[in-house]
Amino acid sequence: MIRVLLADDQALVRAGFKVLLSSATDIEVVAEAANGEEAVSRAREKRPDVVLMDIRMPGVDGLEATRRIVADRTLAGLRVLILTTFEVDEYVFEALRSGASGFVVKDIEPSELLQAVRVVARGDALLSPTVTRRLIAEFAGRPERRVATAHLNVLTEREREVMALVAAGRNNDEIAAELYVSPATAKTHVSRAMSKLGARDRAQLVVLAYETGLVAPRLRPA
Repeated sequence: MIRVLLADDQALVRAGFKVLLSSATDIEVVAEAANGEEAVSRAREKRPDVVLMDIRMPGVDGLEATRRIVADRTLAGLRVLILTTFEVDEYVFEALRSGASGFVVKDIEPSELLQAVRVVARGDALLSPTVTRRLIAEFAGRPERRVATAHLNVLTEREREVMALVAAGRNNDEIAAELYVSPATAKTHVSRAMSKLGARDRAQLVVLAYETGLVAPRLRPA
Protein backbone atom coordinates (compact mmCIF):
# COMPACT_ATOMS: atom_id res chain seq x y z
CA MET A 1 0.00 0.00 0.00
CA ILE A 2 1.36 3.43 -0.99
CA ARG A 3 0.82 5.94 1.81
CA VAL A 4 0.25 9.52 0.62
CA LEU A 5 0.26 12.92 2.34
CA LEU A 6 -1.68 15.70 0.57
CA ALA A 7 -0.31 19.24 1.02
CA ASP A 8 -2.35 22.07 -0.54
CA ASP A 9 -3.79 25.25 0.95
CA GLN A 10 -7.11 24.78 -0.85
CA ALA A 11 -9.43 22.40 1.00
CA LEU A 12 -11.48 21.71 -2.13
CA VAL A 13 -8.39 20.70 -4.07
CA ARG A 14 -7.29 18.38 -1.29
CA ALA A 15 -10.76 16.85 -1.13
CA GLY A 16 -10.78 16.16 -4.86
CA PHE A 17 -7.36 14.55 -4.83
CA LYS A 18 -8.26 12.50 -1.76
CA VAL A 19 -11.34 11.05 -3.44
CA LEU A 20 -9.32 10.20 -6.54
CA LEU A 21 -6.38 8.64 -4.71
CA SER A 22 -8.62 6.71 -2.35
CA SER A 23 -10.35 5.12 -5.33
CA ALA A 24 -7.17 3.13 -6.02
CA THR A 25 -6.80 -0.15 -4.15
CA ASP A 26 -3.05 0.33 -3.70
CA ILE A 27 -3.02 3.97 -2.48
CA GLU A 28 -4.04 5.35 0.90
CA VAL A 29 -4.23 9.03 1.94
CA VAL A 30 -2.88 9.04 5.50
CA ALA A 31 -2.79 12.79 6.20
CA GLU A 32 -3.45 16.29 4.84
CA ALA A 33 -1.72 19.64 5.30
CA ALA A 34 -2.74 23.22 4.46
CA ASN A 35 0.79 24.68 4.37
CA GLY A 36 4.42 23.66 4.26
CA GLU A 37 4.97 23.67 8.00
CA GLU A 38 2.07 21.29 8.49
CA ALA A 39 3.36 19.14 5.64
CA VAL A 40 6.72 18.67 7.33
CA SER A 41 5.07 17.96 10.68
CA ARG A 42 2.61 15.44 9.20
CA ALA A 43 5.40 13.78 7.22
CA ARG A 44 7.39 13.21 10.40
CA GLU A 45 4.31 11.99 12.22
CA LYS A 46 2.79 9.71 9.58
CA ARG A 47 5.89 8.69 7.57
CA PRO A 48 4.11 8.49 4.19
CA ASP A 49 5.75 7.10 1.06
CA VAL A 50 4.82 10.10 -1.11
CA VAL A 51 3.94 13.73 -0.44
CA LEU A 52 1.79 15.47 -3.06
CA MET A 53 3.11 19.00 -2.48
CA ASP A 54 1.67 22.26 -3.76
CA ILE A 55 4.34 24.96 -4.06
CA ARG A 56 2.41 28.15 -3.46
CA MET A 57 1.08 27.93 0.09
CA PRO A 58 0.94 30.55 2.87
CA GLY A 59 3.68 30.73 5.49
CA VAL A 60 6.15 27.97 4.75
CA ASP A 61 5.70 27.19 1.06
CA GLY A 62 6.11 23.87 -0.68
CA LEU A 63 9.64 24.65 -1.78
CA GLU A 64 10.93 25.19 1.75
CA ALA A 65 8.90 22.21 2.98
CA THR A 66 10.56 20.05 0.34
CA ARG A 67 14.00 21.20 1.49
CA ARG A 68 13.17 20.38 5.11
CA ILE A 69 11.81 16.95 4.26
CA VAL A 70 14.78 16.04 2.08
CA ALA A 71 17.21 17.25 4.75
CA ASP A 72 15.55 15.08 7.41
CA ARG A 73 17.45 11.80 7.48
CA THR A 74 14.58 10.06 9.24
CA LEU A 75 12.50 10.69 6.09
CA ALA A 76 15.08 9.30 3.67
CA GLY A 77 12.64 7.02 1.87
CA LEU A 78 9.95 9.65 1.39
CA ARG A 79 9.35 11.03 -2.12
CA VAL A 80 7.98 14.48 -2.91
CA LEU A 81 5.78 14.94 -5.97
CA ILE A 82 5.18 18.60 -6.77
CA LEU A 83 1.72 19.85 -7.72
CA THR A 84 1.69 22.94 -9.93
CA THR A 85 -0.80 24.93 -11.98
CA PHE A 86 1.73 25.71 -14.71
CA GLU A 87 4.05 23.35 -16.58
CA VAL A 88 6.88 25.85 -16.75
CA ASP A 89 7.51 27.33 -13.34
CA GLU A 90 10.94 28.22 -11.96
CA TYR A 91 9.83 27.13 -8.52
CA VAL A 92 9.28 23.63 -9.88
CA PHE A 93 12.88 23.46 -11.04
CA GLU A 94 14.06 24.72 -7.66
CA ALA A 95 11.98 22.00 -6.02
CA LEU A 96 13.63 19.37 -8.22
CA ARG A 97 17.04 20.75 -7.28
CA SER A 98 15.99 20.58 -3.64
CA GLY A 99 15.17 16.91 -3.88
CA ALA A 100 11.63 16.56 -5.22
CA SER A 101 11.21 13.46 -7.35
CA GLY A 102 9.08 15.06 -10.04
CA PHE A 103 6.00 17.15 -10.72
CA VAL A 104 2.53 17.02 -12.20
CA VAL A 105 0.15 19.76 -13.27
CA LYS A 106 -3.13 19.98 -11.38
CA ASP A 107 -5.27 19.34 -14.46
CA ILE A 108 -3.59 15.98 -15.03
CA GLU A 109 -5.84 13.09 -16.06
CA PRO A 110 -6.94 11.01 -13.04
CA SER A 111 -5.34 7.81 -14.32
CA GLU A 112 -2.08 9.66 -14.96
CA LEU A 113 -1.98 11.05 -11.43
CA LEU A 114 -2.44 7.60 -9.94
CA GLN A 115 0.35 6.27 -12.13
CA ALA A 116 2.55 9.26 -11.20
CA VAL A 117 2.19 8.44 -7.51
CA ARG A 118 3.09 4.82 -8.17
CA VAL A 119 6.11 5.76 -10.26
CA VAL A 120 7.46 8.19 -7.67
CA ALA A 121 6.85 5.68 -4.88
CA ARG A 122 9.05 3.22 -6.79
CA GLY A 123 11.68 5.90 -7.35
CA ASP A 124 12.60 4.42 -10.72
CA ALA A 125 11.43 7.01 -13.25
CA LEU A 126 11.02 10.72 -13.88
CA LEU A 127 7.53 12.13 -14.37
CA SER A 128 6.32 13.96 -17.46
CA PRO A 129 9.73 13.54 -19.11
CA THR A 130 9.15 15.79 -22.12
CA VAL A 131 7.86 18.77 -20.14
CA THR A 132 10.32 18.18 -17.31
CA ARG A 133 13.28 18.12 -19.67
CA ARG A 134 12.11 21.39 -21.21
CA LEU A 135 11.69 22.93 -17.78
CA ILE A 136 15.09 21.79 -16.56
CA ALA A 137 16.78 22.83 -19.79
CA GLU A 138 15.34 26.32 -19.51
CA PHE A 139 16.63 27.00 -16.02
CA ALA A 140 19.69 24.75 -15.83
CA GLY A 141 20.93 26.29 -19.07
CA ARG A 142 21.41 29.66 -17.46
CA PRO A 143 25.07 30.38 -16.63
CA GLU A 144 24.37 31.00 -12.96
CA ARG A 145 22.91 27.52 -12.67
CA ARG A 146 25.96 25.66 -13.94
CA VAL A 147 28.14 23.61 -11.61
CA ALA A 148 31.64 22.38 -12.36
CA THR A 149 31.91 19.60 -14.93
CA ALA A 150 34.68 18.16 -12.72
CA HIS A 151 31.81 16.94 -10.57
CA LEU A 152 31.37 14.14 -13.11
CA ASN A 153 34.97 12.90 -12.89
CA VAL A 154 33.90 10.26 -10.38
CA LEU A 155 31.84 8.55 -13.09
CA THR A 156 33.05 6.02 -15.63
CA GLU A 157 32.50 6.71 -19.31
CA ARG A 158 29.61 4.24 -19.40
CA GLU A 159 28.03 5.82 -16.32
CA ARG A 160 28.14 9.24 -18.00
CA GLU A 161 26.55 7.72 -21.09
CA VAL A 162 23.79 6.20 -18.97
CA MET A 163 23.30 9.48 -17.09
CA ALA A 164 22.79 11.31 -20.39
CA LEU A 165 20.17 8.76 -21.42
CA VAL A 166 18.37 9.18 -18.09
CA ALA A 167 18.32 12.93 -18.75
CA ALA A 168 16.79 12.19 -22.15
CA GLY A 169 13.88 10.51 -20.38
CA ARG A 170 14.86 6.89 -21.02
CA ASN A 171 13.82 4.22 -18.55
CA ASN A 172 16.02 1.24 -17.67
CA ASP A 173 14.60 -1.00 -20.40
CA GLU A 174 15.14 1.68 -23.05
CA ILE A 175 18.68 2.34 -21.83
CA ALA A 176 19.40 -1.38 -21.96
CA ALA A 177 18.12 -1.65 -25.53
CA GLU A 178 20.14 1.36 -26.69
CA LEU A 179 23.38 0.17 -25.10
CA TYR A 180 22.85 -3.54 -25.83
CA VAL A 181 23.03 -4.54 -22.17
CA SER A 182 20.54 -6.18 -19.83
CA PRO A 183 17.97 -4.08 -17.93
CA ALA A 184 19.65 -5.22 -14.70
CA THR A 185 23.00 -3.88 -15.91
CA ALA A 186 21.40 -0.60 -16.94
CA LYS A 187 19.79 -0.29 -13.52
CA THR A 188 23.16 -0.96 -11.87
CA HIS A 189 24.83 1.81 -13.88
CA VAL A 190 22.05 4.25 -12.96
CA SER A 191 22.31 3.30 -9.28
CA ARG A 192 26.08 3.70 -9.26
CA ALA A 193 25.88 7.11 -10.91
CA MET A 194 23.31 8.24 -8.38
CA SER A 195 25.41 6.94 -5.49
CA LYS A 196 28.64 8.54 -6.69
CA LEU A 197 26.98 11.92 -7.27
CA GLY A 198 24.88 11.83 -4.12
CA ALA A 199 21.68 12.06 -6.15
CA ARG A 200 18.54 11.25 -4.19
CA ASP A 201 16.78 9.83 -7.24
CA ARG A 202 16.62 9.96 -11.04
CA ALA A 203 15.13 13.44 -11.00
CA GLN A 204 18.24 14.85 -9.35
CA LEU A 205 20.41 12.88 -11.76
CA VAL A 206 18.66 14.69 -14.63
CA VAL A 207 19.16 18.06 -12.95
CA LEU A 208 22.88 17.36 -12.55
CA ALA A 209 23.16 16.25 -16.18
CA TYR A 210 21.95 19.69 -17.28
CA GLU A 211 23.76 21.70 -14.64
CA THR A 212 27.14 20.15 -15.43
CA GLY A 213 26.63 20.56 -19.17
CA LEU A 214 26.67 16.80 -19.79
CA VAL A 215 23.41 17.36 -21.65
CA ALA A 216 22.99 20.58 -23.63
CA PRO A 217 19.71 22.45 -23.05
CA ARG A 218 17.41 22.30 -26.04
CA LEU A 219 14.11 24.15 -25.94
CA ARG A 220 11.58 22.70 -28.35
CA PRO A 221 8.07 23.85 -29.12
CA ALA A 222 5.43 22.08 -27.03
